[in-house]
Amino acid sequence: MPLTVRAAVAHGQKRPLAVESLRLEGPLAGEVLVEIRASGLCHSDLSLFDGSRAWDDYPLVPGHEGAGVVLECGAGVTSVAPGDHVIPVAIPECGECPACRSARTNLCDDYFRPHPRRPFQLDGRGVRAFCELGTFASHIVVRESQVCRIRPDAPLDLVCCIGCAGATGVGAAVFTARVEAGTTVVVFGLGGIGTNVVEGARIAGAARIIGVDTNPAKERSARAAGVTDFVNPKAVAGDLAGHLREITGGGADYSFECVGSAELWRQAVECTRIGWGTAVMVGVPNGTDSVGFRPRSILEGRRILGSYLGNVKTRSELPQLVDWFMEGRISLDRLVSHRITLDQVNEGFELLSSGRSLRSVILF
Repeated sequence: MPLTVRAAVAHGQKRPLAVESLRLEGPLAGEVLVEIRASGLCHSDLSLFDGSRAWDDYPLVPGHEGAGVVLECGAGVTSVAPGDHVIPVAIPECGECPACRSARTNLCDDYFRPHPRRPFQLDGRGVRAFCELGTFASHIVVRESQVCRIRPDAPLDLVCCIGCAGATGVGAAVFTARVEAGTTVVVFGLGGIGTNVVEGARIAGAARIIGVDTNPAKERSARAAGVTDFVNPKAVAGDLAGHLREITGGGADYSFECVGSAELWRQAVECTRIGWGTAVMVGVPNGTDSVGFRPRSILEGRRILGSYLGNVKTRSELPQLVDWFMEGRISLDRLVSHRITLDQVNEGFELLSSGRSLRSVILF
């Protein structure tokens, strides 16, 4: 049975989102209807309509970081049932492909296959849902492989952020880099992702966590998450990587680039220790950027790792992060700085782009 739902819709580049009524088809076989209760605002969503990313498939419902309750299941769905609390996830976990059967990656083969289904419709025309989710809508229809069942006592207005910022940040430290206790970590960029990298490094037992950000207002929340040293590059005379090597006595054991800057990727490599330094690339640069590294910076024994959604398997491992939050090991309360309505979505993105928020969450 089709529903009429409210959603924030992007109609093109450099245009604000429009809150509109869409028609949503019911779930087919293997699909799930979810009532979204909360959805976080992410830079990846902003890039779809602020002109910073090449995108031409409009109209589009952004949103890929949400949480809600299952209302209805299509034929053949067995892993969730009506009433279950869930986090819709951008990367599927089919459980059957070589990637899902391997412990090496979270990138299910289905993630790279075209998925033509468009349950949203506007004026009789199919509307694309970002990451096949579109959590800036009151209700969504998604594949079973893109729904993670979570414990019912977890607050949805907080754990919604685990679907992107939490998994990407905490996972980069714990699952990708496997940060060891007693080590030194540098985190470039202390927004929602970087703050969660700090949380992950602290959980892993890092002895020293150096946060790097040009916005001094980020220092307080970063220190609350576990940063021991705050460095503002604007206050550093000379080369930033050289300064970081100096204050760490030869270089950090691990570094994480969480901005998406080609220059910071280079700095992230150069600031780590010769012999075993590990630089993890978390931020996503512009598609036209190229990154240059000194050959010797790699030949000297450093490693570069890529991390996509923190290497967290989205249905089998993500619930562990929810448990960590409920046990008090990670604090999403510090991450969610603003709660807004769907009608305030453009104001929320203004807060994000200006650096005045870590995470704004839409409450439905």
